[in-house]
Amino acid sequence: MNYTLHQLKVFLKVSESQSITKTSEELHLSQPAVSIQLKNFQDQFSIPLTEKIGRRIYITDFGREIAQTAEKILNEVEAINYKTNAYQGIMTGRLKFSIASTGKYVMPYFLSKFMQKYKAVDLVIDVTNKSKVIRSLEDNEIDIALVSVLPEKLKINSLNILPNQLYLIGSKNAGIDFSSAKKLNTLPLIYREPGSATRKAMEDFIASKNISNYKKIELTSNEAVKQAVVSGLGFSVMPLIGIKNELKNKDVEIIPVKGLPITTNWQLVWLKDKQLSPVAKAFLKFIEEHKSEIRNTHFEWINNY
Repeated sequence: MNYTLHQLKVFLKVSESQSITKTSEELHLSQPAVSIQLKNFQDQFSIPLTEKIGRRIYITDFGREIAQTAEKILNEVEAINYKTNAYQGIMTGRLKFSIASTGKYVMPYFLSKFMQKYKAVDLVIDVTNKSKVIRSLEDNEIDIALVSVLPEKLKINSLNILPNQLYLIGSKNAGIDFSSAKKLNTLPLIYREPGSATRKAMEDFIASKNISNYKKIELTSNEAVKQAVVSGLGFSVMPLIGIKNELKNKDVEIIPVKGLPITTNWQLVWLKDKQLSPVAKAFLKFIEEHKSEIRNTHFEWINNY
């Protein structure tokens, strides 16, 4: 056999995604290049690694065993690279995060100086909803997650980094009196998709006020919700951290309602039993030492609300 590390990497990605398209996107290769590498790798085995049914690729039992071995080999290669760089005094490795979608307004500020300090570190961030973040954490696909609500069933370690406040917001020109939460009965309310922590918080608030809103709109991203609110399409409960510019530009306003804001905390979480890589440990130590400075530099504005 004469397979290459590149072929192992391609096959491992194909086995994880079961898709040539997704593999090509993740590895920044063309689809034909992925197909060629997969074929060249398969040609070295007399037993099929994959099978194609319709347009879908399925991994055979033998293929799954090879994928597990490929992952071990690639991890060992990464360890060799780390040890080599460590002897040269260079921190290197890869950090894999999964963050709740609103966390994109938070995480870059807690990563910026660390990445400037350790230029050889590679960074992979998946931005999605809370349910998928927890699933990737549970399946040990990532090093660290960023969430505003802790998972209940997982044994985890956590590190608080920033308060998270959710307010009711509407268009600046809505012109509605909100002296009573019952006014919400007459409004079109805009929700995030199921699985979103913001959606759950909004549903809990609405239920606590015995509100039965007459019209419900569902959108799948914070940006879409914001644009819908700005346009006057409806009202929503949203994290303060995600509407800084809209408040500054007076495109939206915070509507005072009893029971709001809902306050949680943005937290970095990782599995208790996970063997963190040296670079992951270095990152957590860096955040412990610098989180107050980062909060004061980039998030002082939230104290105005």
